[in-house]
Amino acid sequence: MIIVITPEDIVQNETELINELFQEGLNLLHIRKPFINAEEMTDFIQKIDSKFHSQLVLHSHYDLAENFNISRFHFREVDRQNGLSQSFTDKTISTSVHDIESFNHLNKEWEYAFISPVFPSISKKGYGENSTISNDIKKRDNSNVRLIALGGINENNIHHVFDNNIDGVALLGAIWESDKPLNVFKKCKQNILY
Repeated sequence: MIIVITPEDIVQNETELINELFQEGLNLLHIRKPFINAEEMTDFIQKIDSKFHSQLVLHSHYDLAENFNISRFHFREVDRQNGLSQSFTDKTISTSVHDIESFNHLNKEWEYAFISPVFPSISKKGYGENSTISNDIKKRDNSNVRLIALGGINENNIHHVFDNNIDGVALLGAIWESDKPLNVFKKCKQNILY
C-alpha cells in the first residue's frame, strides 16, 4: 500500500497532481493542511475528482466529510492520547506513533498507524537522523493494526522498507520536493513490485 500525504501549504497544481497520482494507482491521500479554513478545505477537496473522494483521509475539518463521501480520519498521536477519536469509531481511523512500543499497544479500532521517522526526513531537514525505527520494527507484535512506514522514504530506499515487517509506506517529501513527482511515484510503485 502506498499513501501520499499532502504538504502543509498549498502547492501550485497540487490537486491536478493528486488526480494524476490516483490515476496511477495511489491507494490513499492524507490531506494534512493545518493552516487552511473550512472554506479553503472545501475548495481543495472539490478540485479532486469525486471518484477518488472515498480514498481521501482528513486530518482536520472532519465535519466536511459527509459532504464528500469521506469516511477516513487521521488523528495525531497527541489527539489519540486525548481521546479525540472517541466519537469517530464508526469511521475508518488511523493515527501516528513514533516508537514501536506505542504501536504495539494500539487496539484494533485503528486501521493503520504511521510510524516515523524511518529514515532522515526529506521535507524536515535534520529530523530523524538518529532514528532507530527501521531496526525497532522487528519488535512488532501487534497484528490487529497495519503498520505504515513514514519518513525519508523515496524511490531508492523503498524496497528496503518492505524488507521489514510493514504493511505499506507513506510518501511526503519524495513527492512534493521533487521536480517530477509523478515519475517518483511511479518508480516507488515499481520498486516495491520487485
